[in-house]
Amino acid sequence: MEREKIFKIWLSTVKGIGYKSFVQLMEFFKTAEGVYKAKEIDIFKAIGNRKLVQNIIEAQKLNPFDYIERLQNLKISVYTLEEEEYPKELKNIYDPPPVLYLKGNINLKDNLRIAMVGARNATFYGKQVAQKLAYELSERGITVVSGMARGIDSFSHIGALKERGKTIAVLGNGINIVYPRENKKLMEQISEEGLLVSEFPLDSPPLPQNFPLRNRIISGLSLGVVVIEAGIKSGSLLTAQFALEQGREVFAVPGNITSAYSRGTNELIKQGAKIVIGVEDILEEFNLREDVQQKIEENLMSSLTEEEKEVYDFICEAPRDIEEIAGYVKIKISKVNAILSSLMLKGMIEKLPGNKYEKKIF
Repeated sequence: MEREKIFKIWLSTVKGIGYKSFVQLMEFFKTAEGVYKAKEIDIFKAIGNRKLVQNIIEAQKLNPFDYIERLQNLKISVYTLEEEEYPKELKNIYDPPPVLYLKGNINLKDNLRIAMVGARNATFYGKQVAQKLAYELSERGITVVSGMARGIDSFSHIGALKERGKTIAVLGNGINIVYPRENKKLMEQISEEGLLVSEFPLDSPPLPQNFPLRNRIISGLSLGVVVIEAGIKSGSLLTAQFALEQGREVFAVPGNITSAYSRGTNELIKQGAKIVIGVEDILEEFNLREDVQQKIEENLMSSLTEEEKEVYDFICEAPRDIEEIAGYVKIKISKVNAILSSLMLKGMIEKLPGNKYEKKIF
């Protein structure tokens, strides 16, 4: 790791440092190592904030290289704003995190991403919708982004992880802190199969003021934000507001007009948010149907045996019955039945009246 990057990471760990003060210090001292070695009077000239100056002076007593060693031991990747690997969508928001911590499949930061957010005290309906939409998005090769909170966030992650789907959890605390505690197993699964993301240094507790900051990253990483259930004062509405400010699309799932948990989403719809009653509403907004169809087929085709590919290609030409298929591929009907069952389980074909089979349109 380059020396200057190490000092940028150190600077980002100083209590009270945000995007604006980080930029001010870098413009004044030119390098993060310059801040580390700076005198108190010069730091004050740069930022004019006595409390933050004292925090920097205290942080100068720490060894930045010890912190890097901890990150490496925990298998946590770190990207600074200037690096090519830093998510490009996030670079373009108003106040991008100077440093981003990641643990898991870092390639997911380059995937097509949709955010899903909503109430912590979600209803059965909300949890059901979150899980279903997340599953259907991930089934189509789209990575689901959410915030690891109780309720809608958790069920969005769970739905996305079904059948080896992918999800990104953006945390409001240090990436080595489990919050909420009941999500310990979910967080471990995401770190293995998905991606954990945080702008907060190691050991940072889940303070209330962290979550609005987290929300701007959730929307900033995504093409659009789907709000599933939200009260009129829900933090999910703040995520929707960030999405609008960042030029992202906002979607809302309509809810029961007598439910307090749907007042926020129904209000978003009144204000012009796009209604979501199925995954197609999201795909169509971004003209993704054809791209997604192609991606699904590519992923599924790679998992087929040669006989399954031959049967599938034959069915793609036109609906076929078992006798036609057996005659074409020259294998026993019992074997054809097994292949057809496998293709249906994978969601690639469907059965029609009259015992014919056709390609399934996703």
